Amino acid sequence: MAVQRSQFRPNKLVSAMLLAGFTFGFTPQLLAQQTPASDAKAAEKDIEVIQVTGSFRDSLSNALNQKRQADSAVDSILAEDIADFPDLNLAESLQRIPGVAITRAAGEGRQISVRGLGPDFTRVRINGMEAISTSGGTDQIGGANRGRGFDFNTFSSDLFSSLTVRKTASADIEEGSLGATVDLRAARPFDYDGFTFAASGQLGYNDLSEKSDPKTSFLVSNIFADGKLGALFSASYSERSLKDQGSSTVRWGNANDFGRYKGSTTATELNAINNSFRPRLPRYDSYTHEMERLGLSAALQYKPNDDTKFDLDVLYANTDATRNEIFMQGILNAGGNRPTTATAGNGISGGMNVVDYFIDDTNTMTYGSFENATIRSENRFDELGTDFSQITLHGSHHLNDNWKLDGMIGTTTSKFDNPVQTTLVMEKTGTTFSYDYRGAARDNPILTFGNSVFDPTGWTSNSVRLRPLGAENGFDTAELNLAWTLNDYITLKSGVHYKKFSFETYEARRLTENGAGIVYTPDMIATYNSGLGPNPNWLIPDFAAIDAKYGLYSNTGAFLVSKDFRRPDNYSAEETTNGAYLMASFNTEVKDAPLWGNAGVRHVKTDQSSTAFATVGGAAQQLTAEHDYNEVLPSLNLNYEPFEDVVLRFGFAEVMARAGLGSIRPDVSVSVSGGSRSVSGGNPQLEPTKAKTYDLGLEFYFSDEAMLGLALFQKDIDSHVQSLRETKPFTATGLPIQAAIDACTAGPGYGGNSGCDENVDWQITTPLNGPGGDLKGFEVSFQMPFTALPEFWNRFGFIGNYTDVKAEMDYINVAGVVQATRDLQGLSRSTTAATLYYEHEKLNARVSMAKRDRYLTTAIGRDGNDMEGTNATTNIDASVSYAFTDQWKLTFEALNLTDEVDDQWVDDAGNRLTYYHETGRQYYLGVQYKY
Repeated sequence: MAVQRSQFRPNKLVSAMLLAGFTFGFTPQLLAQQTPASDAKAAEKDIEVIQVTGSFRDSLSNALNQKRQADSAVDSILAEDIADFPDLNLAESLQRIPGVAITRAAGEGRQISVRGLGPDFTRVRINGMEAISTSGGTDQIGGANRGRGFDFNTFSSDLFSSLTVRKTASADIEEGSLGATVDLRAARPFDYDGFTFAASGQLGYNDLSEKSDPKTSFLVSNIFADGKLGALFSASYSERSLKDQGSSTVRWGNANDFGRYKGSTTATELNAINNSFRPRLPRYDSYTHEMERLGLSAALQYKPNDDTKFDLDVLYANTDATRNEIFMQGILNAGGNRPTTATAGNGISGGMNVVDYFIDDTNTMTYGSFENATIRSENRFDELGTDFSQITLHGSHHLNDNWKLDGMIGTTTSKFDNPVQTTLVMEKTGTTFSYDYRGAARDNPILTFGNSVFDPTGWTSNSVRLRPLGAENGFDTAELNLAWTLNDYITLKSGVHYKKFSFETYEARRLTENGAGIVYTPDMIATYNSGLGPNPNWLIPDFAAIDAKYGLYSNTGAFLVSKDFRRPDNYSAEETTNGAYLMASFNTEVKDAPLWGNAGVRHVKTDQSSTAFATVGGAAQQLTAEHDYNEVLPSLNLNYEPFEDVVLRFGFAEVMARAGLGSIRPDVSVSVSGGSRSVSGGNPQLEPTKAKTYDLGLEFYFSDEAMLGLALFQKDIDSHVQSLRETKPFTATGLPIQAAIDACTAGPGYGGNSGCDENVDWQITTPLNGPGGDLKGFEVSFQMPFTALPEFWNRFGFIGNYTDVKAEMDYINVAGVVQATRDLQGLSRSTTAATLYYEHEKLNARVSMAKRDRYLTTAIGRDGNDMEGTNATTNIDASVSYAFTDQWKLTFEALNLTDEVDDQWVDDAGNRLTYYHETGRQYYLGVQYKY
């Protein structure tokens, strides 16, 4: 007979670990793991009979059940209907799961890291199919997504019924992740009992923008034909009007010397001033975001009998947004501190004159006052949007009691378009300016601009930037799996997988981004109330007036834009992947204690091509380079219950993540000068990053709905992509041989006595698979309802988790010399999530906290700073709901109660501000109806 594992008691911990955080009660159908028994169909039915009643506590029980029964280490978030996720988007929900940290854009989650590994190392599947969603952002947060990371802000949480994070690998799950595989599943009709209708409406308010925004969603689902056919449709729509403001500096540097101190060119103070670090562009920033987000989901399920089932899922998401970025700034970077065309009020001409200053003990000039300064007013406007669509068809059929066949086909497309990205910059010289970052002013600097900055006469045009851009990617996927229940204890599973991935990005610019001949008369200038600093009413370029007079978007003359003027950012890539696996799942006993898990191996072959513009012999030409590689990836997952309610887990796997799309483009410069032959740029021959992963876990379900868990993990990462120099024949680069021929011909000549051809050694400076390192860490999870306490207090419960990760890498220069050993970029050494909840009959409430430690964004800093990073964040959210009837519920949500900021810095000791922005607290009052 098949071995039965101990009956699961509804424990909340895991769900706590999950997201449990701060949502209204979620409770979808359990996506249960199949139990390898002699009757696979019966096993499926046994799992599906788990009942939920719709409460927050019930949803946690279901999620915990999924975790406990799983063959590998997983955490899940489950939701009964579309109204049950109060977070702004999916990333906000996922940060409640142990080990998950998020980065934000415009006040909401954009991308995730899992156990210290960033978005490029985390793979996302929607309805069982890999996908990449792309969006845009400000320059300070990375701009447009042209990589493999998934932008979660494309989607509202409302469309999905379950989120699962798979932290250990198994052979039947496609390769591509070092951190985790995240599965998102939209709702399906068989998740519900018969006819279901749910709707919600909310009105939001942001205390910084002082704007109100609507959110609404609905779901309708029904089952027909005696339970054989089901149909579901859901939709979500929201608007956001956001103010995003603060200050920035575009880093600090000490390379651009000042020529005068208090009018003297020989003052001894100049030595200290010019050796200190000063802000390159000390400025106030005022952004406004307007966004509309629409999501649609449809599902059809057909189950003609107990042996056969088909699932058709259709998903569509669209975001349309505008963003206006306005800056008022002093110019202290290259050349800006030596204006020669203006005369200061004291009659001193030429160099910028330092009037006063303060240098702290980290050699940071935190205060400076200047005469003869240059000020720029900058106005940038973007129109941007994302269209995402996916269609998947799943099918499964039991050939008999022991054989099961299932498969999937699907297609996904994500298109990001930023057709308008226009920046106008006007400039005024010969004025006074001061900045002050001392003490508390570090976070709220005082920038003071001279009176002439508020005079609409005397402004000149500094630059006009027209930079339309976009990115599109798509997947076409098919897979077929066959499972054979060999006996009561072992099931063999094998399958094949095909995936075609395509990516293309474009960007156009003007030939030179000069002032374009714009004359800033007062009628070309507008007044803008920023609300920032001692002089909040700024003069800025007037977009409408300038466009009306000069034709900014005429695409002629000075405003002509072309991809030819920005060739490096026009490139594409294609990958065709063929995979196959063999896996054994087992469920047995050792010394009368349940032992279950899986062991298998996966083989994958990747054929890759990439296309970009290269410079060969001084001339531009488009190159296509090809590369292929094979990987064999074994995996093992063991789960053992030596004592009742105590589960031990062990996992081992070899995993891989493919190289970044920007790194593999052949945007190289191929040149020959005398006997020197060089290639620099991208590297289409980059190998994937590989790692050996080890996981060890202990879960103690010490009472109903309570659990304490500890997980230890280690990843031996074999390489880290860095820019390096090496010597090898041109034939080993993967670039077309013709590129070497053309470069040699343009130089000393090709072949013969010239000594220049594709077979001799060339100096190659490109991204390479440099040295890796070990990543080690642990997760602690705890969940407990206070049922043992007296009346009233027994309505409370707590869920929380803590993750600690360490990973240091050797960062090297192009010669291979180690410059520093530092944390992996994007890694927060600790993350914490906690939720205190109250649940009783009609009233439910919870308060949640998510904390992320600071992390590096650039391990080797620029402009003489040792490193660059982002400071720690702590976000606190809360929600309350009151059910008037079984159908009607009133809801209130409060997000970012602590008004957390995005605080970026350069230099570890100096903690020099580069970007400090707030977006305000967000509140939602709403009503839900369910039938």
